[in-house]
Amino acid sequence: MAQSEINLDHDVPILHLSSFWTKSIVGFLAFVCFVNSFDGDFVFDDSEAILNNKDLRAETSLGDLWMHDFWGTKLSSNVSHKSYRPLTVLTFRVNYLLAGGYHPVGFHVVNIILHCIVSLLMLDVFSILFGGLTYNSKGRRLNLAPKASLFASLLFAVHPLHTECVAGVVGRADLLCALFFLLSFLGYCRAFLQYNKEGKQFSISWLLMSIFLGAVAMLCKEQGITVLGLNALFDAFVICKINMAGLIQKLLHRGKVLESSTFLSKGFLLRIIFLASGGTAILYIRWRIMGTGPPAFTEVDNPASFADSILIRVINYNYYYSLNAWLLLCPWWLCFDWSMGCIPLIKSVDEWRIIALVALWFCLIGLIYQALCSEDSHKRRILSLGLGFLIIPFLPASNVLFRVGFVIAERVIYLPSVGYCMLITYGCSILNRQVKNKKLIAAAVLVIMFINMMRCIIRSKQWRSEEQLFKSALSVCPLNAKVHYNVGKNLADKGNQTAAIKYYREAIRLSPKYVHAMNNLGNILKERHELLEAEELLSLAVQIQPDFAAAWMNLGIVQNSLKRFKEAEQSYWTAIKHRKKYPDCYYNLGRLYADLNRHSDALNAWRNATALKPDHSLAWNNLIILLDNAGNLAQAEAVGREALELLPNDHSLMFSLANVLGKSQKYKESEVLFLRAIKVNPNTASYHGNLAVLYHRWGNLEAAKKHYEISLKLDPIAPGTKENYNLLKRKLEQLQKRGHI
Repeated sequence: MAQSEINLDHDVPILHLSSFWTKSIVGFLAFVCFVNSFDGDFVFDDSEAILNNKDLRAETSLGDLWMHDFWGTKLSSNVSHKSYRPLTVLTFRVNYLLAGGYHPVGFHVVNIILHCIVSLLMLDVFSILFGGLTYNSKGRRLNLAPKASLFASLLFAVHPLHTECVAGVVGRADLLCALFFLLSFLGYCRAFLQYNKEGKQFSISWLLMSIFLGAVAMLCKEQGITVLGLNALFDAFVICKINMAGLIQKLLHRGKVLESSTFLSKGFLLRIIFLASGGTAILYIRWRIMGTGPPAFTEVDNPASFADSILIRVINYNYYYSLNAWLLLCPWWLCFDWSMGCIPLIKSVDEWRIIALVALWFCLIGLIYQALCSEDSHKRRILSLGLGFLIIPFLPASNVLFRVGFVIAERVIYLPSVGYCMLITYGCSILNRQVKNKKLIAAAVLVIMFINMMRCIIRSKQWRSEEQLFKSALSVCPLNAKVHYNVGKNLADKGNQTAAIKYYREAIRLSPKYVHAMNNLGNILKERHELLEAEELLSLAVQIQPDFAAAWMNLGIVQNSLKRFKEAEQSYWTAIKHRKKYPDCYYNLGRLYADLNRHSDALNAWRNATALKPDHSLAWNNLIILLDNAGNLAQAEAVGREALELLPNDHSLMFSLANVLGKSQKYKESEVLFLRAIKVNPNTASYHGNLAVLYHRWGNLEAAKKHYEISLKLDPIAPGTKENYNLLKRKLEQLQKRGHI
């Protein structure tokens, strides 16, 4: 199945290098572009996929991992996003175990290495796409287009649009998917080695291996299944050399095309049956595991898909495609999130933005026409495969097959960019052929490569922390409510509530139904005791989204502070109705019952909280204190010991149990716990004050005096401490007068 060398390689403006240096350059540049992200934090979606994902920890069995979505939620749950990527999560789990916890360096290093490996694989992929399948007598494939494959691989390695995949840890799903996607494609090409050597049609074992690798790619990210469609396209245009224009002409004029078609004799239909059967089986298994229908996205996730008019939906979808194409061509305006007003809807056909999608389809139709109807077989092959790589992996994100939960996602363009790099390389070859000054073209290529590298380095730095990432988006998407929300959240986490309020208010102004911004702003206002406005915001949030459990709980806290206890209790129970396992809500419900002196109900609520979340320190503490205050010292001691077994280093639990043991006259045990608590947290006045009381009761007056003085130094107005200290001093004076000291 040898093919002649294509002229393209002679027209690509790049020096010829040996295989070793070619791989070294591609790997090195891919590494340099993103290496400064290696010690970045977990940012944006990393919080949910990594930090809050129980599937990374040993508490979840490996079997459960295969029944959960990418975020650790059961696939059968109605709140699951249905993103089934168990192999990606498994690599996160390995990272977690090897690092001994949530240390981001290891996660980032793996991502950088994966991108370097994918970039190196691109050399083999592009050599096949540009140079065809040609083998020597020893069965080794020859690279007939080394310069073209190097040029395209470099374009891929240093493309700034890939920063999100590499610098964001959750981008590993796209990196792993791309890795196995390319291996599946190369495996499919390998299936034809025997055809070249022994005259056989193809290797069934390699064909099955390609299908298996496609399934592995899909287990990394759903996009991976599209490799089977790409393999079929490659088979048609490279292996069988189908000429669509000639085929249509024969069909129209002769009517008996299929009888003489060469692709039938080469086993094309049999291979397509294999690919179709494998793809169907994979999708069926995926559907059975998923258990239910697709996830339910909201209008803020993908506003175009909720437009009433089909025409408006189609126009906006195509506008999104044009923006994706523009990001490939000019990856300067990059944003971590493109939803919630970042791209306003086109609401009529007379908007000027229609020009963008007209330009896109003008180019696509021209390329498709040339791919199908050109008399040059090499041109047909390159354009067909370039468009195939550009379009087929993008289909799952196109809203054509199903609704997606985003407007634009830079991550999903990682694989389609292979087609872009191929088409750009072909375009450069044409330009280089027509321009006499070859050095000028080479210089321009070097400048573009350098600019892309600098953009990668700058963008990777922005992905190092949430503060830089979120603020970088303000200039790109100033109308994006989620950008303002995330900037506000980052500021609130750092304690800058005043600035956070400003951004939360702007997020709500831009998106008046943004319930998460309302909830977070309501929380801050609650802490600042601006209770009436907090109640108004939280009430509006639950009105807009009645199943928003967190907002219901926070509304209950505000109502409790406003002494509207009955309404608060109802809000808490509504939150629990919408989220059955909600330990924080049970904790706050217990506080409400304690305020109402409904001690039995409070104990039950806190017990529920600790059952659902065994490390809920506040709930355990309140249980101990309530039992202590009620005089149930034996029960309080039992609960305290149970809590300390689960949280052996919690100084507040040591303190609470020490108080109980002191009242039970178990002075030695109480002293040990007080001293342990002080060792962990030495600057808490009450710890020293209560230890002093213990020593006072125990008769160790000098030790009591020492800790009373430390307590008063830490908190001069501590209630009761000064009075107890004065009592001790009088007692010491009396003992001195009597000569007992």
